[in-house]
Amino acid sequence: MGNNYSTETNTVFSMKGPSQKFRSVRGAALLLALWALFLLSAMVITWVLSINSRLVVSSNESRVLAAESAASSGADVALCREITPSSPNLHRQMVDGGSYDVQITGECGRLNLNFLLQGEDPTKLRILRQYLNNKGIDLNDLDVMMDSLLDWVSQNRGLHHLNACPETDDYHPPHAGLLFSIDELKKVCGWEELTSKPGWDQDFTIVGNCGAIDLAWASRDVLRALPGLSDDAVDRFLQLRRGPDGIDGTDDDFQFVATGGTSVPPEVQAALGLNPQQFQQIQALVQFNGPVKHIVSVGKSGEVTRSVEMVVLKQVVPAGAPVGGAITTAGGTTTTTIGIGRPQVFSWKEL
Repeated sequence: MGNNYSTETNTVFSMKGPSQKFRSVRGAALLLALWALFLLSAMVITWVLSINSRLVVSSNESRVLAAESAASSGADVALCREITPSSPNLHRQMVDGGSYDVQITGECGRLNLNFLLQGEDPTKLRILRQYLNNKGIDLNDLDVMMDSLLDWVSQNRGLHHLNACPETDDYHPPHAGLLFSIDELKKVCGWEELTSKPGWDQDFTIVGNCGAIDLAWASRDVLRALPGLSDDAVDRFLQLRRGPDGIDGTDDDFQFVATGGTSVPPEVQAALGLNPQQFQQIQALVQFNGPVKHIVSVGKSGEVTRSVEMVVLKQVVPAGAPVGGAITTAGGTTTTTIGIGRPQVFSWKEL
């Protein structure tokens, strides 16, 4: 029995068998090698991407640190008693590529809510009421806002103002006698709409050293809230105060002649269109260029920015009195100046 092939043909077939098996094994080995190479390449790519990601994170962290350092440097410069809002030292490019820009404004140009609410003085309350009215608050809503705010700070828990929201299980005015933060207004009944708007808090403060409104820094809305000031008079005053560039705190600002302390110069009274009798009505409610400053320092490194915001009291050093030295008065009394000129920081916030 056998196949139909010749002996020579069978010999050829027997020679081809091992060759085909060899090729099959070699092909499989090649596929395994390619698969191993693919896995190795994937591992190398993953490792490279991981290293690159860490470098990016490290670089970003360095940028953040540099921006924070630059912002802090700008804040330190602003605290120097010789630095004024228009000083060129408030804007600087640093050698490491970072930079800072600092803005100094008067904190007392804002409405001090605790000052206006204290004692429920009708004249002071009228200023806050007029400010809210200028903001477009409806009369009925205005009554609710004012009375609810008075209830919020009133220490008399048994007495409620006519238009104030009643206390409920979910609404409990603290009756603490004053506000401890501007953000408290978000919790006062009726103030939800106003406090939801961007920049709603820019004209408010609760810093204890601010009381009378600083006319050197008050915004248009704050000035318009003062009794006896027309919109035209306010606009003329602001145009004069800010100078040609229309910005407060720059070199081209009009230099009003100081009359001592924080008294309002006669030039300011005239610019506001107030005669002596009219000015006397608001004299106790205003000041000029007070020592409490609002400082915002913005540091930048690459595309990263960080900010430092603070409110400080920059004390004035008597002329010729070195800090830490001694002053001998005309009567022969010697007093020390230790601490004079050092800023008192009320708040410090990093953003």
